[in-house]
Amino acid sequence: MPELPEVETVRRGLNQTTLHQKITGGEVLLARTIAHPEPSLFLAGLEGRAIAQWHRRGKYLIGELAEASGWLGIHLRMTGQVLWTTPDTPVQTHCRVRLFVEPHSEIRFVDQRTFGQMWYVPAGVAPEIVITGLQRLGPEPFSDEFTAEYLTEKLRRRVRPIKNALLDQAIVAGIGNIYADEALFTSGIRPQTLCDRIRPKQYKTLHAAIQAVLAEAIELRGTTFSDFRDVKGINGNYGHKAWVYNRDGQPCRTCGTLIQRLKMAGRSAHFCPLCQK
Repeated sequence: MPELPEVETVRRGLNQTTLHQKITGGEVLLARTIAHPEPSLFLAGLEGRAIAQWHRRGKYLIGELAEASGWLGIHLRMTGQVLWTTPDTPVQTHCRVRLFVEPHSEIRFVDQRTFGQMWYVPAGVAPEIVITGLQRLGPEPFSDEFTAEYLTEKLRRRVRPIKNALLDQAIVAGIGNIYADEALFTSGIRPQTLCDRIRPKQYKTLHAAIQAVLAEAIELRGTTFSDFRDVKGINGNYGHKAWVYNRDGQPCRTCGTLIQRLKMAGRSAHFCPLCQK
């Protein structure tokens, strides 16, 4: 699933390509992709509008429509892609929504697994009223609210594995499987360590690791192992530098010990048994 660095990469790409160009119409190829309202009203709400700015909240993309005329919300879920292309480009097999943009461009939502969603939020309505998942998000990892003290107080009494806690979007928004593994490696903490066993000094290290790993991944335009692409269809580059994620059975880049993989609450966790205690 695309995480904060991938969604941020898409946001930046959309801000470089799609702004202040009128949406002249569209086509919904899979009705269930549209979470609100029903597809014909979704297209009617966007027609004649232009996007003034794209924002990101956690793993959500939120397009602010010009002249305070509403919002366009997108969640990529597991395999979603938002592509900036032209009408004469062959339509992708898994294309779910097409938005026609003047003079000769398209925004396409491509999603193989079909879990992705899109919303039109009308003028005068806050995005979180319609896109209800926004209401449950914790602070952004680079926000003033996300401090080492916040992370410590939020987790230090919890009897749950730290890896599972980092995936909880109500604690911190945008971290998923990849960057939880990477941050835990760089902070020297095993993913199965219980939150109440982690010392305040370790939480401070983990907080710094989260921000450092995410910043590097954003600089490298995210991670592509299978489906993620930016708006021009280009892969992300962080996967080539990953410390542990998707590297089970390979030598640790620090000590040479083979990276191990285990299942935690139905998700994979990767770690070095020597570097992480």
